[in-house]
Amino acid sequence: MSIAQNIHTIKNSLPSHVDLIAVSKTKPVADILEAYNSGQIAFGENKIQEMAEKYELLPKDIEWHMIGHLQTNKIKYMASFVHLIHGVDSLKKLKEINKHAIKHNRTINCLLQLKIASEDTKFGMSIDEAESILNSEELKNLEHIKITGFMGMASFTDNRHIVKNEFKSLKTAAELLKKYTSFNFKPTILSMGMSGDYKIAIEEGSTMVRVGSAIFGIRNYA
Repeated sequence: MSIAQNIHTIKNSLPSHVDLIAVSKTKPVADILEAYNSGQIAFGENKIQEMAEKYELLPKDIEWHMIGHLQTNKIKYMASFVHLIHGVDSLKKLKEINKHAIKHNRTINCLLQLKIASEDTKFGMSIDEAESILNSEELKNLEHIKITGFMGMASFTDNRHIVKNEFKSLKTAAELLKKYTSFNFKPTILSMGMSGDYKIAIEEGSTMVRVGSAIFGIRNYA
């Protein structure tokens, strides 16, 4: 099937409360345009500079999501346009995002990334670390960021039981952390689930899925 057909099929299968992020990392502008012309406006990239290059070439109403591991020294390249940063795993990074948001006179939406997989290759903070941030006075000083929810990545495994339990743990953690209140913490998003496991993620409470290969085919490089 074509990219447009893949998007149509996936969107028709999603509950109304679940948003689709088309993961376009490594994919050419032509592929993204095909997806865009089919009605998809939210795209996810894992490298800031690649995303910035695509931003310059593509329609400006596209919502760009930074879904990869966040490098602090590159935040400045996307601060003027990024719609949502998924993988924030420290207070230091929140401060850096806030600093660059001030320069562009905007508020940048962020998700806190929690570590739910046992794999060492997966990033994210513990629940205790997230609580420490959400309960801190320092967070209240960051007037140009808004934490809109949480994100997590399950283990890369065919074991459905493991994946299901990891997603369940993220949902439980998100519900626990909602007790904290701040003007810049308004959690409504639970971003979990990719091409191979997004249906399980939705069963466990995901409100945002990040789908790449099921839309664009196998990616070209890492």
